[in-house]
Amino acid sequence: MNWRVILEQDPETGEWAVWCPELPGCVSAGGTEEEALANIREAIELYLQPDPIEMPAAAVLREVTV
Repeated sequence: MNWRVILEQDPETGEWAVWCPELPGCVSAGGTEEEALANIREAIELYLQPDPIEMPAAAVLREVTV
């Protein structure tokens, strides 16, 4: 799956900030553009991992594909 990311270079430090507009709070950074992109890939993967939840015994769990 492809995600749009926005990269911005800090003019003072030269480091790169990167975030994914479709995933609020999913941000990262890196010393180089390549490092920032690698870091945001990892951040997106972690962001999309489901959180474990506790469910009552009678609850029914299903998955849907979007």
